[in-house]
Amino acid sequence: MRLHSSSLHSSLRDPVIGSIGFLNEVMNRYPEAISFAPGAPHPDTLKDIDTERYVSGFLDHLVQKGRSPGQARRLLFEYGPSSGIINDIVADALRRDHGIDAPAHSLVMTVGAQEAMLLVLRALFRSAEGVLAVANPCFVGIIGAARLLDIDVIPVDETDAGIDLDGLEQTCRSSRKAGRPVRALYVAPDFSNPGAAHMLLGSRRRLLDLAEREGFLVMEDNAYGFTAAPGSELPPLKALDTAQCVVHIGTFAKVAFPGARVGYVIADQPIGSPPGETLLADELAAVKGMVTVNTSPLCQAVIGGMLLEHGGSLIELSRRKSEIYQRNLTCLVDALDRHLGDGSHPGIRWNRPRGGFFVRVRLPVPADAALLEVSAAEYGVLWTPMRQFYLDQAGDHQLRLSCSYLDPEQIEEGVRRLAAFLPEEVERRLTAAGTLLPEEHQ
Repeated sequence: MRLHSSSLHSSLRDPVIGSIGFLNEVMNRYPEAISFAPGAPHPDTLKDIDTERYVSGFLDHLVQKGRSPGQARRLLFEYGPSSGIINDIVADALRRDHGIDAPAHSLVMTVGAQEAMLLVLRALFRSAEGVLAVANPCFVGIIGAARLLDIDVIPVDETDAGIDLDGLEQTCRSSRKAGRPVRALYVAPDFSNPGAAHMLLGSRRRLLDLAEREGFLVMEDNAYGFTAAPGSELPPLKALDTAQCVVHIGTFAKVAFPGARVGYVIADQPIGSPPGETLLADELAAVKGMVTVNTSPLCQAVIGGMLLEHGGSLIELSRRKSEIYQRNLTCLVDALDRHLGDGSHPGIRWNRPRGGFFVRVRLPVPADAALLEVSAAEYGVLWTPMRQFYLDQAGDHQLRLSCSYLDPEQIEEGVRRLAAFLPEEVERRLTAAGTLLPEEHQ
């Protein structure tokens, strides 16, 4: 039977769904190019992973908790509960390191943060009446999940200091007036992907006040908080949440390794009235039972063992990785300053994030697939067009550079190639279009 694309779900034709595949295809065609495209962990962080040792440590932990050795082993080979088997270890680490005081039964261990987003959206959006607000630009994973579930998404501008709270408040009012209230907000307050925004403490408190007043839940993505420079860390939104407005989503892809495919969600919002009160986490576990049944107990054991080996501390587990990413980010910004910051290319600008994996570069010409093709084929350097991260055309003249996967020498050489490529191609495109440098860039 031959199927017609028009008979399939409309999300399958959405450019967001194919954006990751597009970048992989370009990287495969130019394997020798220096790639600032992937937001993947640095290879050095994967060298000393010993899964057998971590599993053994987790089994010892289970025995110390009262299970027999046979019971402990069987736990790793059976389906296991949908909610997870390392919830207590993760809850203790979050309490110790980040001040998030959430009971273990309010956590659900997920197949990465992506599944957590899908579960939360499925549970929260009962009908088409509500809308999901997102920071603009936004991680494509949440936009893609919303598209798959037919949830309407509304953008709210993001600055280097985080989401525009005045704009969010206005969006809540206008959406409510139109009969389609904001049901949830997705935000990454610490070095968001791709914008690298970092929300100040006062803004975090104001956001929580707004959420409580307007009646929406905040989906907090905390994938990059661990990359903050020592002494500059701010509490996650969930640590400041006194009204249970925040659903906190985390992942071990960056602080441990992505191949484990283990994430988590804290959903301590009560449902119904006592007695018999349940939590949103219970509902998420029920949905998960129909999606992936459970998160691999063996993979959870590896992550649990890694945490236990580091004193049950997320900070200790991620310390060396944080140092690598801080080093790389500094190298990238410094290299941009040296090679493109002499004032001779005023139309090319970039932000200066204090953490995370990404730097955004603004151009006076479109940063589109055609420009990427020239960059890869003629100059041997790859990057990510920002258009896919926006719900409007605001990103058409921006590109994203990721520094996480590269060594300092590669970053230096990659920026040198960018410095040879960008001014020449910008000038050529402006000349071909018969336009002058826009006034804002002069």
